[in-house]
Amino acid sequence: MEQRRRAELSRSLWMLWIGLGCVRGQGAYAPANARIVHSGQACVVKEDDISERVYTIREGSTLVLVCLVTGHPRPQVRWTKTAGSASERFQEATVLNQTLRIGRILRVQGGRYYCKAENGVGGPAIKSIRVDVQYLDEPVLTVHQSVSDVRGENYYRERTVFLRCTVNSNPPAHFSWKRGSQMVIQKQDDGVDIYEPLYTQGETKVLKLKDLRPRDYANFSCLVSVRNVCEIPDKSTSFLLKNTTAPPILSLSLPEQLVVNPGEDIEMECSVDAGDPKPSLWWTHSPGPMPTNVRIEGGKLWIREIGPGQAGFYNCSAKNGVGNLAKKSVEVRVRALSNGRFWITPDTFHDDEKIQLNREVKVSCQVDAVPQDELIYSWYKNGKVLKPTNRIIISKNDQEFQPGSTSLDIIDMRFSDSATYTCVASLRSQAVPAISIDVNISTNIVPPAIQVVREVVEVKEGSVAELGCLASGKPKPVVLWSRVEMEPSLSWGEEGLESPDGALRLENVSREMSGNYRCRTGQYNSLNVKPREGLVQLNVLYPPTVEPQYEDVRQRLGRALTLSCKLLTGNPPRVTSVLWSFNGNPLEAADTEQQLISDWQIDRLSSKGYGMYRCILSNEVGSDTCLFNLTGRAYEPEFYYDTPSPVRMQKGNLYTFILQWTQKLPNAVGDVVKYKLEIKQEGPLGVWMGPEYISINKTIETGSLLTYTLRNLRIPHSYILKLTPITSYGPGDTAGRDIQYNPASYPAPSGDLICGFEDEQICGFTQDSSDSFDWTRENNVTQNPKNTPNTGPRFDNSGKRTGYYMFIEASNPRRPGDKARLLSPLYNVTKKVKFGMNRVIPFCVNFYYHMYGKHVGSLNVVVRALGVRPVETQVWTLSGNQAERWQQGNVTINPEGPFQVVLEAVRGPGFLGDIGIDDVSITKGSCARRPFSEKDVLPRGRNAAVLSVSPSLCVSLLLLTVPSTELLLR
Repeated sequence: MEQRRRAELSRSLWMLWIGLGCVRGQGAYAPANARIVHSGQACVVKEDDISERVYTIREGSTLVLVCLVTGHPRPQVRWTKTAGSASERFQEATVLNQTLRIGRILRVQGGRYYCKAENGVGGPAIKSIRVDVQYLDEPVLTVHQSVSDVRGENYYRERTVFLRCTVNSNPPAHFSWKRGSQMVIQKQDDGVDIYEPLYTQGETKVLKLKDLRPRDYANFSCLVSVRNVCEIPDKSTSFLLKNTTAPPILSLSLPEQLVVNPGEDIEMECSVDAGDPKPSLWWTHSPGPMPTNVRIEGGKLWIREIGPGQAGFYNCSAKNGVGNLAKKSVEVRVRALSNGRFWITPDTFHDDEKIQLNREVKVSCQVDAVPQDELIYSWYKNGKVLKPTNRIIISKNDQEFQPGSTSLDIIDMRFSDSATYTCVASLRSQAVPAISIDVNISTNIVPPAIQVVREVVEVKEGSVAELGCLASGKPKPVVLWSRVEMEPSLSWGEEGLESPDGALRLENVSREMSGNYRCRTGQYNSLNVKPREGLVQLNVLYPPTVEPQYEDVRQRLGRALTLSCKLLTGNPPRVTSVLWSFNGNPLEAADTEQQLISDWQIDRLSSKGYGMYRCILSNEVGSDTCLFNLTGRAYEPEFYYDTPSPVRMQKGNLYTFILQWTQKLPNAVGDVVKYKLEIKQEGPLGVWMGPEYISINKTIETGSLLTYTLRNLRIPHSYILKLTPITSYGPGDTAGRDIQYNPASYPAPSGDLICGFEDEQICGFTQDSSDSFDWTRENNVTQNPKNTPNTGPRFDNSGKRTGYYMFIEASNPRRPGDKARLLSPLYNVTKKVKFGMNRVIPFCVNFYYHMYGKHVGSLNVVVRALGVRPVETQVWTLSGNQAERWQQGNVTINPEGPFQVVLEAVRGPGFLGDIGIDDVSITKGSCARRPFSEKDVLPRGRNAAVLSVSPSLCVSLLLLTVPSTELLLR
């Protein structure tokens, strides 16, 4: 009976700690906190020289970043990215998940990734990590010779030759050269010079061969390496330099410019006249890709029935790694005539806008021609050839208009000059039909005018809008449309959109197309006078948008409340009608005055008032709806995820879990009197167990932390549970949670824990969120090659390159006194009662430490006793340089209740102060002792360590190396 009473008391104290010790801020509510860890194919995770972590990964590997969050309620996580290539679009999106995964990562996806966690309590928590993508491309080796030394096409002796090796890599590559099988070392060979051009930023190395010697005719190799970073292998390329080495020289069978008639067949051949080694040859076309009716065979190219669409530059290129790229081009132009236009200009000296007798008038004509120099113009009057006179002047290339134009000036116009004048444009070869343009000249010509059909056009969104401007004049002018405020979302030219009949038709108009449109008369095919303009306003009507679209309203009986539906946008921006309904039945007419907000007031809520309320706001075009679901259901529970690690029971293959939660808005409806708990084992054979009811004996306050112990959970199964609050109104909303069994989070069945940090879960150890910085897990392979020398471990305690350990990096931005704390899993132990006496079970904390460096700080072992509030006691400490080797430390502790072991490292006065730990074990029983020998004693000195043991706990300590005999434990 006494043993059971003591067990119940112990459990009550444990529950009391759970209920009070984790409460922060207002009850258990706590702001979001975040930490980024990786579980992908990382090469190195290190601290950079600023303050952020750098995650190094090989291109093509899988990036996995996990944002571990704490806080209550459970924070929502969002990933964003900045930096990287401008073509990488990730920064414009977000990933709403704790895990960010990018398979086969590309170099352009490097940059800084941000994890933002927020839960509405305080400000958001933002952490970032810089992802550095490592890669090494195949190097490219090219050969060049000094321009001043060129005496022909071959590379002979007494020439200066440059071997240029270029590669893209991250980090910058290391270059080395070989002549045959021998390394080329600049200081050992006066005939070579190795340097890096200034403009290449580390991506190019040049091997300069001065006054080429017979032994330089050899096979040269360029080797590039990133020193096995991310296990990227070295790469190389080679070039055989001979006395016949020469750059490529090309010749084309056609001249640089070729003018052809449409429909002709074209054949051209590109020949390699020189080059050693043999050059590779290819064809390209610009602008645009190679036309589909082109056939290529080696250096020959055929174009069948060429048209204007196949015109352009046909480029033949060759390279062999010697000198620069060789290129020959043929510009193929296809004869064509298009776009005939005319202008009529009244007497410019008198600023006339109509044609008058005894005044000057000029008729201009312009046609686009290919080629322009073959263009020929002819003028006719009433069908007969017009010959120049002293009053009739014909000229080419009118300065006022585009190139390729012609003008007819009629000076001192007479009645007999009224006629139809024809401008005929043709090519000298007559390969394409001529273009004729007729222009009627008389005093009956009327200046242009424009009239807007409707100044304001209103249409519904999604329909067709027709904007009209009537243009008059003789000849009738062209109408051009343009957008006044901004560029329209249509493909309009620089002058605007041409409309033959003066109408602008817009399909499927959107609200963004509302605005002013300008119509004006064009200056071509009409009188060349000041254009006439008109404005048309397009007003696109669209239905209203309201808020809230849907709102879940919880309210208890007897209270007053107001439901509000607000108009956000709409055109016209006014409300024409308001209709409220309840569960599909219309409510009495609401005030229909033009108000942007409509309220429904409930003075005293009754049980019949629960249901769905609907508010429909309408304008002249359409309507939108606000929905309010008014219930007396309690909100769902909010699970508390910052719970200490679950505990394995000492007997049987079972474990327990402390379920913790708060009640969301507990005062929204009636008091929660109990919770319904349902649980089932994950897997196809799992069945729901329960329900079990958890009684609540008092009113729940906002933020109050509620706990319940789940027992007899079987290892290694995971479970799914549902928790539902129940009030006098009935069951509320249900919240679900998974309980995952992870062996790394639990002590071993006997209570022992042995950890070499080989697993990424680090045996259930966790980083203390209240410390200054975190411990880092690494091995010799993942070490940063730029790590500070003369400090920190190079290998783990076993001496293996692949063995992991934990260490602190003392470099910038760390400051003296900064702490990193590693928390062990929770041990739920109690005193044992035997023969009427309490017996405390001892535990041995054994570990290996590495404390090497001039500025090493302190390593502390702290026991955190968990009671009503945590109490921490330092039980072991060591300071200062302990030489470059792993050494063993252990301490016996005698906890009287639930506890955790804290491994705390304190940064010393400088950056040469890295501290490592490995092979940590927490086992039942006292630590074993060994006989003391004189080799354990070190002389006193400046670097002597300082060791102290707290008297507050019964401890036993063993060190393989101690700084003085005075500290020997008896």
